[in-house]
Amino acid sequence: MRRRLMADQHSPLVLPSAPRVGMVSLGCPKALVDSERILTRLRADGYDMSPDYQGADVVLVNTCGFLDSAKAESLAAIGEAMAENGRVIVTGCMGNEADAIRAQFPDVLAVTGAHQYEDVVDAVHAAAPPGMGPYVDLIPQSVPGDVKLTPRHYSYVKISEGCNHACAFCIIPSLRGGLVSRRIDAVLREAEKLVAAGTRELLIISQDTSAYGVDVRHEERQWKGQPVRTHMTDLARELGGLRTPRGDVPWVRLHYVYPYPHVEAVIPLMAEGLLTPYLDIPFQHASPKVLRAMKRPANEAKVLERLRTWREICPDIAIRSSFVVGFPGETEDDFRYLLDWLDEAQLDRVGAFRFEPVAGAAANTLPDPVPEAVKEERYARIMEKTEAISRAKLAAKVGRTIRVIIDDVGEADEDGDIGATGRSQADAPEIDGAVHLRNVPATLAQGDFVDVTVEEADAHDLFGVISGT
Repeated sequence: MRRRLMADQHSPLVLPSAPRVGMVSLGCPKALVDSERILTRLRADGYDMSPDYQGADVVLVNTCGFLDSAKAESLAAIGEAMAENGRVIVTGCMGNEADAIRAQFPDVLAVTGAHQYEDVVDAVHAAAPPGMGPYVDLIPQSVPGDVKLTPRHYSYVKISEGCNHACAFCIIPSLRGGLVSRRIDAVLREAEKLVAAGTRELLIISQDTSAYGVDVRHEERQWKGQPVRTHMTDLARELGGLRTPRGDVPWVRLHYVYPYPHVEAVIPLMAEGLLTPYLDIPFQHASPKVLRAMKRPANEAKVLERLRTWREICPDIAIRSSFVVGFPGETEDDFRYLLDWLDEAQLDRVGAFRFEPVAGAAANTLPDPVPEAVKEERYARIMEKTEAISRAKLAAKVGRTIRVIIDDVGEADEDGDIGATGRSQADAPEIDGAVHLRNVPATLAQGDFVDVTVEEADAHDLFGVISGT
């Protein structure tokens, strides 16, 4: 039954203010997508968003529980929210440790686990009941569209939850469960909607993008009158067919890709310009012995062979990866093997992490832990190695013209010159490098694609000018 609210003609209509929700989102892009979904649902229920603690009726803290250092950061964020506001709901990966959270913060309003959207929303409703404005039954949200915690021109699209791997250093399956793939038609509909609304770059994320659809046996769904499998290659092909309202091909960037053989099928799409020539592959190590101890695929020679094949098909492909140093049992020979492998692999972007025990991980019981001082020394050496590779690869781009997406446009300086910052196709937001531009036109805007002549390079970033200016 719809409700109509009638105002006395002799009195002004007083509208009740909507309750306001603040959000602190920690952890990886997958957690960021969870935060966006929660806030989108709350806004549809009539809530406003607060940019600060003071203006919030309740604060959500979306935690990370992957490492002990991440848990410490999450607990610190909860403590800050409790001190600044006092009405706090905790969710996310560390929500699985409700007893530990309540032991330190007994007055938190509620604790829920990862991607438990309904429980979070119910907790917010209980803590700050949604307002009943005059049109709440007719228009369920005050502003059309979903809540985004990223700039308008790029968006993360999560295609699955959970993971079926049992890596010795990881507790993600215990936090988020086994692989659960989203329907491919739902993913494509979300991507199409985002591109139509102004997104110029889609970042495809999951715990294991290559395994998309394994849990549903790659079932078929109908999309645009044609059957499509719930499979990474079908998804990539359909995403490559999207176009922006201006007719541009949006960038589509694949993250968390395991180097299974079928990954090779998406490389021609990159060579054709339909997918961004970029793969984020978490190799973690190269030594066969360490990989076996990690319970990771251990055929590093075949990986090098695949990298060579991919580069033959698409010479501009950029490969990003991450590595763990100081894993229990890692010897100096194992570490040197990794450094030699990196010389051979010539990866474009590399992140490294010192091994850190996390409660519940199988690796904690392995023999021969690596001393902290050795971890630090190896971390410094791998960063020196990868920085040298990156510096050489970026120097080779000087003089070339590359495609860049604009992330930020600055103000004019005293001479009237305007600078801007963007990213090449080899750079994912927030984790890779940047392209810094000088003397850009005042009409340049965030999200624009431009062709840039590279003038200089350092170990991480490029510097240049828009071609033809």
